[in-house]
Amino acid sequence: MNARTLMAALAGGVAAFLLGWLIFGILLMGFMETHMLQYPGLMKGEGEMNMGLLFLSNLVVSVLLTWAFERMDVADVQGGLLHGAIIGLLFYLAVDLSFLAMMNLFDGPLAVAVDVIANTVWTAGIGGVVGFMLGRGKATAA
Repeated sequence: MNARTLMAALAGGVAAFLLGWLIFGILLMGFMETHMLQYPGLMKGEGEMNMGLLFLSNLVVSVLLTWAFERMDVADVQGGLLHGAIIGLLFYLAVDLSFLAMMNLFDGPLAVAVDVIANTVWTAGIGGVVGFMLGRGKATAA
């Protein structure tokens, strides 16, 4: 990993944290609370959340996208948005379908669809930032 790769992963981690807060912590908070089954102790209160671990989780997603984008030669915003969306869609669709099949977490397919779409937008945003950072300073073909 070179400095550009590390900066891309770090910038993506910050973007993931901020986008996650916006999408899940503000825009969809009420919807998800309504459409996820509530069990005592399932969700931690706002003061109980470990923000350091949450950021680390976001950083890991960013490192995964950075690693994949380097191998796919993605080095611009558009490519990052597209590939981030594809990776997010496929990954979160698989995860949420398995949750729907095996757990009583969501109240039905609508909640799963919204969660998959929200996570697709989230990973697309992270991918756009990572793609931008990977492309910074690279010479463009004439």
